[in-house]
Amino acid sequence: MNPVIETILNHRSIRHFEDKQLTDEQIHTIVKCAQAASTSSYMQAYSIIGIKDIEKKKKLAEIAGNQAYVEHNGHLFIFCADLHRHEVAGEMEQVDVSTSLESTEKFMVALIDATLAAQNAALAAESMGLGICYIGGIRNNSEQVSELLKLPNRVIPLFALTVGYPAKMSGQKPRLPLTHIYHEEVYEQDQGHYKQLLNEYNETISQYYKERTKGEREDTWTGQMVNMLKVPKRMYMKEFVQKKGMDIK
Repeated sequence: MNPVIETILNHRSIRHFEDKQLTDEQIHTIVKCAQAASTSSYMQAYSIIGIKDIEKKKKLAEIAGNQAYVEHNGHLFIFCADLHRHEVAGEMEQVDVSTSLESTEKFMVALIDATLAAQNAALAAESMGLGICYIGGIRNNSEQVSELLKLPNRVIPLFALTVGYPAKMSGQKPRLPLTHIYHEEVYEQDQGHYKQLLNEYNETISQYYKERTKGEREDTWTGQMVNMLKVPKRMYMKEFVQKKGMDIK
């Protein structure tokens, strides 16, 4: 055990922040930590848009489903998959790289690079005593977010990261058992055992909600997932991504 591991294992999403803005030094430190993340073939295929303007925050909060903490936080970071600079590099070097940039492989590289950078940023913020929450809700209207942030072609807004001083600490939701996440040599082949582990996890989650809500909720994890997945969401995404010049080939 060490401070890094303690910080990681203490993670929880924070949705209530003090009315106190991050300093430029804090913001730059968080971004530098994001940049220190691993990146595929040195591509660094992401960009981060920092939002201080309260009106922009308010608009993004509306897009994200009227989540108040998207508007009220210490700073808002928008992480984007970015292959625009690689297109510019091709122009500078007078080489047509469009086929590569339109491939599913390079789209995946951009997604992975951005996600690795974001998790570094989150961990850095939490190590500074700040709280964070990832916001996927900005994908409710990626076109509108793209216009609001003036994102060029081959740049896609993926998610936001709210950062700030916690005003209220949240509880930690129990994660899936390690044996359901970590498989050795091959994926778990025994479906009976697989379902048994999920049933045990359902009991843990149900008890968690029961205690947290004083008996008002007894949700199971599988029940939550099925209720979420039975109604398809953001089905416009493939069309939007391809319109932005990515994941075409």
